Parts: sequence; C-alpha cells; structure tokens
Amino acid sequence: MRRDLWNLTTAGLAAAASELGRPVREMGGTARDAAKAGAAHALAVTDTIDAFRQSPPLPTKPVARRTTRPVPERVLPVRPRGLGHLRGWETEVALPVTGTFMTPARGSRRADAVLTAPEDQVPVLFVEVDNHTEPAAVVAAKIDRYQRFFGRQVKSDRGRDVPLWSTLWDDSGRGGFPPVALVFTKDVGAQARMNRIKAVRDLSRTCWQPRWQKSHSWSSNASEDDGWWDFAGTVPVIATHLDQLRTHGPHGPVWWRFGHSDWQPITDALANTGTEDEYRAREDQRREREAQEERRRQEREEELRRREAGKWACPSCGGPVYPGDASGAPVATGSPCTACRTLTDSQQPATTERAVTAAEAAESNGILARLRRG
Repeated sequence: MRRDLWNLTTAGLAAAASELGRPVREMGGTARDAAKAGAAHALAVTDTIDAFRQSPPLPTKPVARRTTRPVPERVLPVRPRGLGHLRGWETEVALPVTGTFMTPARGSRRADAVLTAPEDQVPVLFVEVDNHTEPAAVVAAKIDRYQRFFGRQVKSDRGRDVPLWSTLWDDSGRGGFPPVALVFTKDVGAQARMNRIKAVRDLSRTCWQPRWQKSHSWSSNASEDDGWWDFAGTVPVIATHLDQLRTHGPHGPVWWRFGHSDWQPITDALANTGTEDEYRAREDQRREREAQEERRRQEREEELRRREAGKWACPSCGGPVYPGDASGAPVATGSPCTACRTLTDSQQPATTERAVTAAEAAESNGILARLRRG
C-alpha cells in the first residue's frame, strides 16, 4: 500500500512556530529519518506519543437521523493514567555531537521524540521508536551517539564547562545522563520482543553499565564486599513494546531497565539503585549498631567495676561477697556469702524442730502432766 509523507518547508515551520508561539527548534525538522523509512515510522512515533499521553477519547457529535428509534448511549473506554502533556513533546530533535542545535554537524543524532514532564517527575526523556527495520547493533549504536552527545561540554556564560544538553533541559538529580526510552513497535511474540531487548542491551552495555565502587576507608564498620554503583557518564535505558504501553500506560509495569531484572513502572525503572547515598545510609546504620554495642559493652564493664569495688569478704568462709546475689536481690554489706547463708538456713529448721520436741516431751512427761492425769 502506498503511503504519502508530508513535511513542512523551512518557511512553513517558521510560520507554524509563529502561529503557535513556540521557538522554531521545537517545531521539529523535516523528518529525514522518517522519510528514509517511509511514513510508517512517523506514524509509529505518533502512536507512541499517544500511548504515553493516554488522552481520553472524545465523544463525537451524533449524526442527525430521520428515525425516531432511541440511539444507545456510547460508553467510552477508560484509559490508564498518562504521562505529560502534548505541549511537553518535541519530535525530530537534533542532538549535535558537534555544531549547534539549529545546524548539527554530520554524524549527530536526531531523537524521534523528547518529553519534558516535570510535573510527573520526568524532567526530560528521550524516546526512540524501533520498527525492527534495523539490526540490533544499529539500535545499540544510537545509544552510543546519545552518550557522546550527553558528554559534550560547552562554556557557560560564567566561563565554566557545562553539558550542552543541560542548557535546554533540566537535570533529574538521579545521577548519570538523561534517560532514553526504547519503544519497539513490531507485532511479534513476547519471547521475540525480549530477545530483541536483550540483544540491544548486551550490545550497548558500555553505555549504560554503571561502575562498581568500594570504600577505601579503614573503618572497622566497613564491609569488604559492600560498595555502590557509580552512574556518572552512563545513559539509563528503559525499553517497552508499544502494545504494552497502549494497554497499561507508562505508569504500568511495562518498562525493562537495562541492568534490572523485572518489569517496572516508569518512575521505578528510572530510579538508580545501589547508589552511593544508599551505601552511606547502610554505613550510618552499621555505625549506629556498633555504637549501641559499644555502649552496652561499656555498661557491662561499668557494672562489673561497681560490683568489684563494692565486694567484701565473707565472715564465715572468707570468699568474696557482692552487693547483689545471682537473682539481683540486694545483699546487706558484711553479710555472709550465698553458700554460707544457704548452709545456715538449711540447719535452722532442724534445730527449731528439736526444741519443740523437747518442750512437748517435758509437758507430757513432767509432774504437771501427771497431776493433770491424776
């Protein structure tokens, strides 16, 4: 089937920008990459933006009919929560490795779409739409060109080196470069989708893989195996399929972050894990546990010192006697030790019993007893 692709001229882009009150650069280019692949790619980008936005369907005005039969009320489908607004999208955005945004040099990348949605905690997201018309290695090479663009430095108005991309878009504060979302659109099976994602992941590992760091501290609380991931200079890459994005929306568990192990909502997928901040928090917890153990050890030692300072010699056997016995009950100063007290207590009831028996015998066998019987 033949598809026609219509593009605005440079003058047309300028006129549209003037009418909409937007900068010319935000009006997109002449869709060179889309033109090479045909209109199907441009349509896929449009479908991707719609799947991100999840804009609710608008009811149409009923057509006047001559019949008097009641028209059943249309129930519009409910769509998941979307991400961003239409004004937050730009398409065919130049990413100059050299040159400028308006005149990028040869070899520069053009992002299929760029989303800015700070209201949804996504300051900037670069979107690449893949129709499976290129090998996985070509898609992975695009991520490398993103990394090169993100790493480009320019002089600020204060003479400091700053990333070129940061002159147009805000930093997320998560660390690393801005994220790139890959949206695959070809209607294939789940296993084929996953194979495609894994192939691109493996071929682009040097672009997104963070570096493992360890603390060089000699602190006793530092764990030899513990450390953190350094995301500086890396490109976070998240991937999904257009059907998943349409069905569940961007906030559903449809994103596979390169380096993660399961499907996640977009905010979870974009969050860096195993960071230095998390490592420092674990170190603080370890230090607190060690401090508590040290306090308990000092309290035990202080208690032992108090017991040793307050002991005396048993008046019976000469052994040491402490202010408190094994049960914690206080012991009067100068008292015998526990063993001697136990021995004395065990003998006392027998002596009492013998005294009572003698009294009873005297009462039953004495003169008074005989007089009473007489």
